[in-house]
Amino acid sequence: MKKEKLVMNINHIIANELSVKLWQVDVAIKLIDEGNTIPFIARYRKPVTGELNDEQLRTLDERLKYLRNLEEKKKTVVDSITEQGKMTDEIMSKIAIAETIVAVDDIYRPFRPKRKTRATEAKAKGLEPLADIFLKQEKNKNPEEEAKAFVNEEKGVANVAEAIQGAKDIIAEMVSDNDEFRKAIRNIVVKHGLIVSNTKNPEEKTPYENYYDYSEGVNKIPGHRILAINRGEKEKVLNVKIEMPEENIIASLDKVIIKGESQFKTLLKEAIEDGFKRLIKPAIEREIRSQLTEKAEDGAITIFGQNLKQLLMQPPIAGRNVLGWDPAFRTGCKLAVVDNTGKVLYTTVIFPTAPQNKVAESKKIVLDIIKKYNVSLISLGNGTASRESEAVIVDIIKECPTKVEYIIVNEAGASVYSASKLATEEFPNFDVGQRSATSMARRLQDPLAELVKIEPKAIGVGQYQHDMNQKKLDEALSNIVEDCVNNVGVDLNTASAPLLEYVSGISKTIAKNIVEYREENGQFQSRKDLLSVAKLGPKAFEQCAGFMRIREGKEPLDYTSVHPESYSSAKKLLKKYGFSTKDILGGNIRLTDEIKDVKEVAEEIGTDPITLRDMIKELEKPGRDPREEMPKPVLKSDVLDFDDLKEGMELKGTVRNVIDFGAFVDIGVHQDGLVHISEMSNKFIKHPLDVVSVGDVVDVRVLSVDKERKRIQLSMKK
Repeated sequence: MKKEKLVMNINHIIANELSVKLWQVDVAIKLIDEGNTIPFIARYRKPVTGELNDEQLRTLDERLKYLRNLEEKKKTVVDSITEQGKMTDEIMSKIAIAETIVAVDDIYRPFRPKRKTRATEAKAKGLEPLADIFLKQEKNKNPEEEAKAFVNEEKGVANVAEAIQGAKDIIAEMVSDNDEFRKAIRNIVVKHGLIVSNTKNPEEKTPYENYYDYSEGVNKIPGHRILAINRGEKEKVLNVKIEMPEENIIASLDKVIIKGESQFKTLLKEAIEDGFKRLIKPAIEREIRSQLTEKAEDGAITIFGQNLKQLLMQPPIAGRNVLGWDPAFRTGCKLAVVDNTGKVLYTTVIFPTAPQNKVAESKKIVLDIIKKYNVSLISLGNGTASRESEAVIVDIIKECPTKVEYIIVNEAGASVYSASKLATEEFPNFDVGQRSATSMARRLQDPLAELVKIEPKAIGVGQYQHDMNQKKLDEALSNIVEDCVNNVGVDLNTASAPLLEYVSGISKTIAKNIVEYREENGQFQSRKDLLSVAKLGPKAFEQCAGFMRIREGKEPLDYTSVHPESYSSAKKLLKKYGFSTKDILGGNIRLTDEIKDVKEVAEEIGTDPITLRDMIKELEKPGRDPREEMPKPVLKSDVLDFDDLKEGMELKGTVRNVIDFGAFVDIGVHQDGLVHISEMSNKFIKHPLDVVSVGDVVDVRVLSVDKERKRIQLSMKK
C-alpha cells in the first residue's frame, strides 16, 4: 500500500462535522493559512466564506490543527514501522482509516521502541520462538518438553520454569499490545465501567463528603463530578479507581486466543490474565480517566467561556462619575473617584469599620467627596468588610441631597490586577488598595476595557479552573476575549495596551508601540496613521483597521466598522442617496428603506450584497455598541441583610456565575444564593445555560436559608 493513501481529506472531514459546504471550508482554511485572524475572517470575509461565524471558524481552526497533527502522526508512525521492516498492507490500512491519535498510538504500540520490560528481557534471552510454540497450541506437544530446548545459562535461562515464565511474559505483552483487543476493552469499560471513590477517613469533614462512598457509570458521570473527584484525589482525601467487568474481559480474550483443549491452555490463561491485569487494565484506566477529564475540562471551559463572554459584554455605565470603594477592616476602606472618562480625580482612605469604627467621620468625608466631584454612583467590592461598608453607604445615600446609587461588584481579579506590573505602570504612585478601588470604579464604567487587564481565569466566573489544562484554558478564554473586543471595537485614542492586544492582528509589541506613538504624536487623526506605528505593516493594518474607532478624525468613516478597503464603495453609496461622510457622526443617515434591490446597488458601488448590508447598518448607527442590547446592571439604594431573608421571599437578583449544576445569584446580601438546575424551570433542561447567562436579572424565591453555613437555596420556578 502506498503512502499517498495516508493523506487525509481534512477539508471534507471538517465540512461534514460542521455541516457546511466543502467550498466554505476550503476558503476558510486558505484564509487562516494566509495569516488572517478569526475575528477578521468572521467580520470582513463573510462573502467569501458564505458567512461562517466566529464560533464556526474557531471550531474549524481547532479541528484543522488536530487533523493536521493526526496526519503528521500517521506519517511518523508509518516511517518508523517501515524502517523496522515490519510494514504490511494490513497495518497500513489500519493507520489510513484511524480517526484519532489514540487509535494510531494503539496500532504503533507493538512497534514502539520499548524501555526495558519483562518481555524485552525474555526476548533478549531468545525465548520468543518458545512463545510462538505456546501460541500454536499443537495438541501433541508438551510445554515443559518444548521449554527444555531453551534452557541456556549463558543467556540467563537457568531452568525450564524460567523459560516458561519468559514465554508467558512475551505473550502477556503481545496481548497488551494488540490494538483490536485494546479497542474492544476500552469500549466495554466505557459502556459498563464504574468510577468509584472512597476515603480512608470517613469521619473527616471536607468538601468531598458526597464522594466518600460513591460510584457512577463511566458513560453517565457528568463533567463537574469528574473534576470534583479529581480534586479530592489530588488533595489526598479520595481514593479513585475504575471498576470494570474483569472476568468477562478475560473470558473474551481467552476465547479469541485459546484454540480449544491442549496442554498449553493453563499457561496461556495465566499469560492472558497477567497481560490484562498488569499491563492493559492500568493503561486503560489511565486512558479513560484522562479522556473523562479532558471531556470534563472541555465542558467546563465552554461554560467558563460563555460566562466570561456575558461578563465582558455587560453594558458600560457611561457619563457618570463613580466612587470605587475597596472595603477592608484593619487597613481601612480605600476610595477612588473616577470621572466619566476613567480618569482618577481623587483617592483617600476611610475607617468606618472595625476596629476603628469611625463611622461619622467617614460619612462626612464621603458626602464631601460626592458633592465636590459630582459622584452619582458608588461601586463597592464584595470582599472582606463589604457588608459593613454597604450599611454605611446606605446611610450616606439617605443623608445625601443628590441622587446616588450603589452596586456591588465582584472583586475577583482586582487584587491580581492591583499587584500586577501593568497596574504599577498605570498608577506608579498608588498603593494596591488605591489601584483596586480604581479598578472597581472603572469595571463598572466599561467592564470590557477594565477586565481585559486581568488574566481571564482570575475573573471568577468558572469552576475548577485551577485543576485543568492551563494552556487549553488560557487559549480558549483568550479567544473569547478577542471575539468580544473585536465585536465591540476599540477607541484608538483611549484604548490601553492590554485592550489593544486583543484587537485582530495586534501583538503585544505593536499594542505597546501604538500607545507610545499616541503619547509622542498626540491623538490619531486617521486609521491610516496606524501605518506609521513601528512594526505595524500592511497585513497587520488590514487585520486591525476595521476594529479601530476614531471619533473626531479626518475621515468620518473611521468611526464606523466599515473597513478602509470598502471606503470607496461606502462613499459612492452615500453620494447616490444624497449624503456625505460628514452626515455619519450626526446619526442622520437612513438607507434601509431607500434601497429596494440590494444586489443591484452592490454591483453599482463595487461591492457585494453581504458587505453592503453590514455597511448600511454601520452608516445608520455609527460606532454602535452591541453591549447596549445586554441586560443592564441592577443599581441599588437600600440594603437587604442576611437575617432579613425568609423562606418564600420573592426577590430580584443578578446571575453571577453559571456552573454545570446550577447558577449563583446575587440577591444583595453578600452571599450569593444557589439556584439548583432542578429549580430553574418547570420544564426539563439539559444545562443551566439553556435558561440563564451571567449578568441576567432574574426573579427568585427563597427556598431555604442555612445561617450557620451561610448557604441560600433559591428557586426560579413559577
